Amino acid sequence: LQLVESGGGLVQPGGSLTLSCAASGFTLDYYAIGWFRQAPGKEREGISCISSSDTSTYYADFVKGRFTISRDNAKNTVYLQKTSLKPEDTAVYYCAATLRPCSPWPYEYDYWGQGTQVTVSS
Repeated sequence: LQLVESGGGLVQPGGSLTLSCAASGFTLDYYAIGWFRQAPGKEREGISCISSSDTSTYYADFVKGRFTISRDNAKNTVYLQKTSLKPEDTAVYYCAATLRPCSPWPYEYDYWGQGTQVTVSS
């Protein structure tokens, strides 16, 4: 069972990136998928989550209006579209899967990807 993030990189302030979270070895259909990030010296924090039914999405206040989470169960992939990026968005971004309802707490998630680095800098 594996989650693989991709799409990270270097982007200028105000720019956009779309991260992908692809699953292998299991289907994401029954899982809520969360996106988290961790900056150097900081704790991992929840950014967004999408329910297994795709009817509910959740966002941390600091990304509302800038990030959009979506899922394509046919591709077994969840996406995080990020716009209006700021230097403080620089972090390693992780996706995670849980059979529980969406939660902002990392300990609620059972499967994690390896992370993808996003750097926002001019």
